Amino acid sequence: MKRRSLLTLLCTTTLAVSALASCEPPQPGQNTTSSSGKKVLTMVTSPDYPPYEFYDTAGGERKIVGFDVDIATKIAADLGYELKINESDFNGLVPALQAKRADFVMAGMTPTPERQKNVDFSSIYYEAKNTIIAPKASNLKTTKDLSGKTVGVQLGSIQEGDAKKIAAKVPGMKVKQLNRVPDIIQEIKSNRIDAAIVEDTVAKGFTDSSPDLVFNVIPPEGPSGSAIAFPKGSPLVAEFNQALEKMKASGEIKTLAAKWFATSVPPSPTASPSGSPSPSGAMSPSPSKTP
Repeated sequence: MKRRSLLTLLCTTTLAVSALASCEPPQPGQNTTSSSGKKVLTMVTSPDYPPYEFYDTAGGERKIVGFDVDIATKIAADLGYELKINESDFNGLVPALQAKRADFVMAGMTPTPERQKNVDFSSIYYEAKNTIIAPKASNLKTTKDLSGKTVGVQLGSIQEGDAKKIAAKVPGMKVKQLNRVPDIIQEIKSNRIDAAIVEDTVAKGFTDSSPDLVFNVIPPEGPSGSAIAFPKGSPLVAEFNQALEKMKASGEIKTLAAKWFATSVPPSPTASPSGSPSPSGAMSPSPSKTP
């Protein structure tokens, strides 16, 4: 009788443990499958960083779009995965990987030595450079040349944060924020500002169409370039690196960069449902986003 009771207890305990185990959510990208039968990869991003990732509300639909999203969508499709995108504050991205709540992170993230202690990174997929756009005759080529000058930047852009850091070091430099890059260029042509700080892919488009303007690259301080972050030891790193190399070789990365960074200016980021704070947007290393 006791033996039967013990067996009953053991069976009941086993069933209970099995039931609990079945209630545990599968690890991202491992056991999760979609209705199509494809494995699902979970990407986490901080959608407050146009044009890399931001909320687009055009047409009444609220969705995360951007340069990083297009790259992630392409890679997932090429590797046979279905992509799911979740959002987080930028400071929560690395912890999400460490807690295995995501398969990878794309958020214009630079693989700094500190981050490399906690997560693995892909190869660099994009490296933007800041430039100074100015009239050819102005001879404004370096940040030191901006002393006493008024410099235009796009409001809310990564260049706005950079310009403020430069202005803190360069005597007399003033920063003027405008909503659109074309407006900034017009301000230069109208002699209402002296120069602008703009990303290189954007600068090339405007200087190609305006022979009276020229741009010079500002040397980056510290680590630069964007990479994809993964949990330590993730087998996806090798798969993604192969896919990235194919996209680079085929020119797809350049095509997407032209789409998102050229003359079209993305809308300002819409506040995310979680109320994620906007990052500082500096191109040099910072506690928040570091392209």
